[in-house]
Amino acid sequence: MSGASVLYDVPGPKAKARNRVYSVIGALAVLGLIAFAFLRLDAKGQLDPEVWRIFNYAGVRTGIRDGVLTTLQVFAVAAVLSLALGLLLTVARLSDHKPVRWLATGFIELFRAVPLLITIYALWVILLTNRDALGLTGSQPQFWALVAGLTVYNGSVQAEVLRAGINAVPKGQKEAAYALGLSKTQVMTTVLIPQAVRAMLPTIISQLVVTLKDTSLGYIITFEELLYTARLMSTNIIVNGNDTYIPVIIVIGSIYVAMCLALSALATWIERRGRRAQTGIRVGAAAEPVAAADAAESAEAPAGAKD
Repeated sequence: MSGASVLYDVPGPKAKARNRVYSVIGALAVLGLIAFAFLRLDAKGQLDPEVWRIFNYAGVRTGIRDGVLTTLQVFAVAAVLSLALGLLLTVARLSDHKPVRWLATGFIELFRAVPLLITIYALWVILLTNRDALGLTGSQPQFWALVAGLTVYNGSVQAEVLRAGINAVPKGQKEAAYALGLSKTQVMTTVLIPQAVRAMLPTIISQLVVTLKDTSLGYIITFEELLYTARLMSTNIIVNGNDTYIPVIIVIGSIYVAMCLALSALATWIERRGRRAQTGIRVGAAAEPVAAADAAESAEAPAGAKD
């Protein structure tokens, strides 16, 4: 008996027919819901050409462009800082010194448990009330509050991801490195961390996608990122007495999906490139000297010496 038959019973003819009926019914139900939604949107005037022409306005396109650039700017800074903080927390949590290990563990557990929205809002209030002392002007309190909130939360998550990757490395490699006389710092930087990053790269990139999506929480502190820009446009632009929430949501949502898919595609490309670099072995260069040696041996052999 195969393992597949133990874990999964192959459906018989009646079960297959029943599954086909359920599939057709489910597909028709989904199509019916989509058709109903389109009819309701059309009845509310959300599908009128005039409503969608707002994206031809230069001011709307400029606002969307600025929102995208601001979102990417926050993401870039928060991504770099969260990875650096995650690496630091990982090393601290694996430290042999108990106070350092306890401090890192408390930091990670605290910011993983507190909702990110509360963290961002609290940091915004702190930075806003101390703006003059910190030398912040304009929208800098909102920017740094959002960046700091994303950094501490995602840095704590990345620390746990890296720690899991380091613990997954076979202990024999660490023991062999110590046997060669390497220090703990050398073992961590040259043996454990590179393998942990390579093993946990898909999870690290997935958390970066979460970081990109969480930049939308900046709207709660009036930071002018993409979601806040969309909210302003949908509120202030009225066409034929109707709001433009639906078109703006569809367009902005599509932009978010495109950015996340682009980041995921980049992660897939990096992972495949890493696998090729790890498993690619060239044998052509090693075969050439062997062929040359065989040719030289044949030339030195007597002409009549043939098997």
